[in-house]
Amino acid sequence: MLTGKQKRFLRSKAHHLDPIFQVGKGGVNDNMVRQIGDALEARELLKVSVLQNCDEDKTVVAHQLVEGANAELVQIIGNTIVLYKESEENKQIVLP
Repeated sequence: MLTGKQKRFLRSKAHHLDPIFQVGKGGVNDNMVRQIGDALEARELLKVSVLQNCDEDKTVVAHQLVEGANAELVQIIGNTIVLYKESEENKQIVLP
């Protein structure tokens, strides 16, 4: 579980990132969760964009991704979800 200070730190790191995944009409599926898990292992911090044609609410999508990828939810801002998961092999971000 992330503290408020850690979330602020991660939000500042994620500010300059572009979303690398998009959740659209199909919603969240197993393949997407697996790919996001792999990307989190490589990057530790990423953004996911929820498109307007997505049938599910962005908070539901965020919780599905968090549970599926065993990640931490940093922030939901607009239609963008910021996720963090500490990498086991190539750790890059040191939390305060």
